[in-house]
Amino acid sequence: MSNKNNKIYLDYAATTPVDKEVLKAMMPYFSDKFGNASSVHSFGQEAIAAIDQAREKIAELLNCNFNEIIFTGSATEANNLAIQGIARNFQFSISNFQTNLKSQSSNSKLHIISTNIEHESVYEPLKELEKAGHEITYLKVDKNGFINVSNLEKSIKNNTVLVSVIYANNEIGTIQPIKEISRLLEKINKKRRENGLSKIYFHTDAVQAFQFLECRPDWLKVDLMTFSGHKIYGPKGIGALYIRQIGPMGLIGPIISGGGQEFGLRSGTENVPSIIGLAKAVELVFKNKEARFKKVLNLRNQLLNYIIKDNKSINLNGSIENRLPNNLNIRFPNVSNETLLVALDQKEVAVSAGSACSARASKASFVLTALGLTEKQAKESIRITLGKDTVGEEIKKVAEIINKALLDLKNYKGKIVTP
Repeated sequence: MSNKNNKIYLDYAATTPVDKEVLKAMMPYFSDKFGNASSVHSFGQEAIAAIDQAREKIAELLNCNFNEIIFTGSATEANNLAIQGIARNFQFSISNFQTNLKSQSSNSKLHIISTNIEHESVYEPLKELEKAGHEITYLKVDKNGFINVSNLEKSIKNNTVLVSVIYANNEIGTIQPIKEISRLLEKINKKRRENGLSKIYFHTDAVQAFQFLECRPDWLKVDLMTFSGHKIYGPKGIGALYIRQIGPMGLIGPIISGGGQEFGLRSGTENVPSIIGLAKAVELVFKNKEARFKKVLNLRNQLLNYIIKDNKSINLNGSIENRLPNNLNIRFPNVSNETLLVALDQKEVAVSAGSACSARASKASFVLTALGLTEKQAKESIRITLGKDTVGEEIKKVAEIINKALLDLKNYKGKIVTP
């Protein structure tokens, strides 16, 4: 069961409990092995050796270089480092950038392409760059939450420096065609090199995708990739950014200055216990990925079928075929999600209305309105996300609780519709 108190937790996209094996690996570094990794004495050497081993373990699993893994304080910081770091690096070398642009040599604006359903930690730094005078293209998604790759291609300009597309959406679980985008950019970048133009780099936020999908950068062909500890049964307060090693000058510039930790890209005393925990969590993901995928997919489909059985008029937000296996985002027409969430919480069932980062905001989900839903329809939707600890008994119980709550709130009739 999800926990000892018979409460049922189905908000694993918001956060996950720390795995017992992860906690065990972390514990010595809170007390016995407490040294500062920047210290030169034996305590510091013990700490930096542990960090090196953690970094080496993650690099080995991701099939990348040791120094291509940068530890950060969160996935939010990693996304900011990717986006703002790219912009800063280009701005620092702006004279060379302008020379390469040829036809736009007098224009120092950078152009970045993203989507209109990114996580706030991508969307907000893009907005900041936009306010600073740079140009951002937000690709629209279709009714199921997918971008059109041909629209991405049409959006590319001479001054485009970065494409940032979320791998799997945190609200509706939509899996974007990352491999298709990378193949397109490889083709375009080959032509750009021939014309003396700068490369377009590719970043993906893989936070939600990491525990279920193939995330090796050499397979995805991405230049930057974000992942997080607390979404994969690791600790909160730790994230990481994969950065492809591009020449001696590097790919990005730091956004936090100080002592020069993390190869000069992220200053600050290293969070040794959390780094150890992240590495262990990544190891367990790679060990159990296939089994977890199959288990939660089966349970999720059971839950959907149980709910549909008694509530034919519900709407599934997003595609059922091409989404994360643990994700359901369901609209219950004419029922406020706030009302339903309260009713479920009173029955000790934890689900959400969407992204945890904006859960306290009363406005409608911008992800759902991007699919074409009205604000009213978006506010009728809840997100249910399963985890590795979810069991079949909980699924049946949750379905019964939801169906009873809906029966109390409204008598549903009709047929399920996928928008």
